[in-house]
Amino acid sequence: MKPQTGHRFALTLLATGIISISTAALAAQVPAGTTLAEQQTLVRNNGSEPASLDPHKVESNVEFDIISDLFDGLIAIKKDGSVEPRLAEKWENQDNTVWTFDLRPGITWSDGTAITAQDVVWSWQRLVDPATGSPYATYPGNMHIVNAADIAQGKKAPDTLGVKALDDTTLQVTLNQPTASFLPMLAHPSLVPVDKVLIGRFADKWTKPEHFVGSGPYKITDWVVNEKIVAVRNPRYWDDKHTVINSVTYLPISSETADVNRYKAGEIDMTNTIPVNQFAQLKKTLGAEVHITPQLATYYYQFNTTKPPFNDARVRRALNMALDKDIIADKVMGQGQRPAWVISQPEIGGVKIASPDYAAWPRDKRIAEAKKLLAEAGFNAAHPLTFNLLYNTMETHQRIAIAASSMWQKNLGVTAKLQNQEWKTMLDTMHTGNFDAVRYAWIADYDDAATFLNTFRTGDGENTSLYSNPAYDELMHSAAKAKDANERGKDYQQAEAILAQDVPAIPVYHYVRARLVKPWVGGFDPSNLGYVYTKDLYITKH
Repeated sequence: MKPQTGHRFALTLLATGIISISTAALAAQVPAGTTLAEQQTLVRNNGSEPASLDPHKVESNVEFDIISDLFDGLIAIKKDGSVEPRLAEKWENQDNTVWTFDLRPGITWSDGTAITAQDVVWSWQRLVDPATGSPYATYPGNMHIVNAADIAQGKKAPDTLGVKALDDTTLQVTLNQPTASFLPMLAHPSLVPVDKVLIGRFADKWTKPEHFVGSGPYKITDWVVNEKIVAVRNPRYWDDKHTVINSVTYLPISSETADVNRYKAGEIDMTNTIPVNQFAQLKKTLGAEVHITPQLATYYYQFNTTKPPFNDARVRRALNMALDKDIIADKVMGQGQRPAWVISQPEIGGVKIASPDYAAWPRDKRIAEAKKLLAEAGFNAAHPLTFNLLYNTMETHQRIAIAASSMWQKNLGVTAKLQNQEWKTMLDTMHTGNFDAVRYAWIADYDDAATFLNTFRTGDGENTSLYSNPAYDELMHSAAKAKDANERGKDYQQAEAILAQDVPAIPVYHYVRARLVKPWVGGFDPSNLGYVYTKDLYITKH
C-alpha cells in the first residue's frame, strides 16, 4: 500500500457524561482511573483528498486510513504481530491450503442488514474482476487464492475464484499452494466486504454519505470535497460497546505548514506529518507532542521502464548511484529516516536483506561508475540527459526533489525538470504511463518483504513502472512457496540483487512516521504498518 492495525471490556457511562475507566483491557486500552472528556470528538489531518472511499478503487494510506475506520475485515493484525479475529470469529485450515472461516453471529452492515459469507465472496470477486479496475486486483493472486491470478489477467471468469460460501456464516478459501503470509495478508483493507445490494443500486455513488453502508466502527455522515469528511460511531458495529470516540473529522490538508498552523491553533488533534524544516523547533517547543514511530515503508523514485531513455537499465542504475541518499535522509529529512539501497527493508518479516555492493563504495567511485554507465547509454556533456521528475504536491516532496535534481546536476550533468500534481491527478498520470520518473512510496501491507517486491512482478496491479524480468518473477514465485523465513530470505535477497541492477525504481530512504498529537489524545500507538485506528483512541478530560 501506499501508501497506508485483544479483547476488550466495557466502558461505564456516568450520569455526567464523563466516562471513568477502571478496567484494564479495552479497545482503546484506557489506563485505570483515567477520566475521559465529555466530548469524544477527534479531528485528524488525512494529508490529501481521498481519490475514493471504495476499497476496490484505491491504493494508498490517503484512502485506507479512512476506509479502515469504516470497514472491518475478517481479521486484523495487532501491534505485536498476532492475528485478531474481527468479522471472522474463528477459522481452521487443512494443509495450509483450504481455510474455513466462521463469521461472528449477528454481524450486520451499518443499515442493520446481515453481513454474510456470500458478501465476502462477491466482494473478492469484484476486487479481482478486471472490469472493476482495482489497483489491488492482483493482490489475491499474490495470496495464491485459486484462479485469482488468471481472473485478474482476464483469462477466467470472476466466479471461478477459489472462495465460496458454505452457508451464510461459513466462508471457504482455497489456495493453490501454502502461503506463509496468507493470514496477515487477509488484514488488508482491499479485502473488506462491501455491500452488493448497495453498489447495485447506486453504482459509483454508493460511498456518498446519504447512501453509504459499511461494516466498521464508523460511518460517514458528511463529505465536502477538499474540505472534510465526517464519520460517527456505527451503533450496529459488532464491537461498538468498546469504541470510545463518537465522531471523527478527516481534513485533506496537503500543506504541511497549514497542517501545523491549524494544530497550533487548536483546530487539529493529530497532524498527518511534520514539516522537516520545522521539526527541530517543534521538538524543542512541543516536546512530547512530537511522535516519531518506525514504519515499514520506503520512499522511492519510480521510472517508466518502457519509455526511452528509461527503458535502458544503465541510465536508471546511473541515477541511483549518483544520488547522495545519506544527505537526503540525514540532512533534508533529519527525523530518523535511513538511506535506502533496497526496495523492501533491511530487516522485515524475520529476514535480513543486504544492500548491493555499490552501496558501500566510496561516493567518488559510485559517481565515476554512474558517468561511465550514462556514457555507454549515449549521454555526455555534448548530449546531456534531461527528464521530468513528478511528485505530488507537498512541501517535503518538493524539498527532496530539489535536492535530488541538484545532486544529479552536480554529479552527472543531468537535468531533472520538476513537476508537481495533486495526489489524485498524479495517480492517474502514473496509471496511464504518462511520466518519466515519479515520486512514490510503498507502505507495507503486511510484515514481509513480498509486500514491497510483488509490486515489481510482471503484470502486478501496482507495477506502474511496467517493469518485467522473468528471473525476478520466478524468485518471487519461489519465495511464496518457501517453507521458512530462511528460504524466503534467500529468494528475497536474490530478487533485491536483480532490482539493484535493473533499478525500475530508486530507493531513497526508509521511513519513520512523524506526527504532532495533542496530549489529550490517548491510545496513540501506531503499528509498524503505520495505521492509527480511531476506535483505539480516546480523548481525556482537558
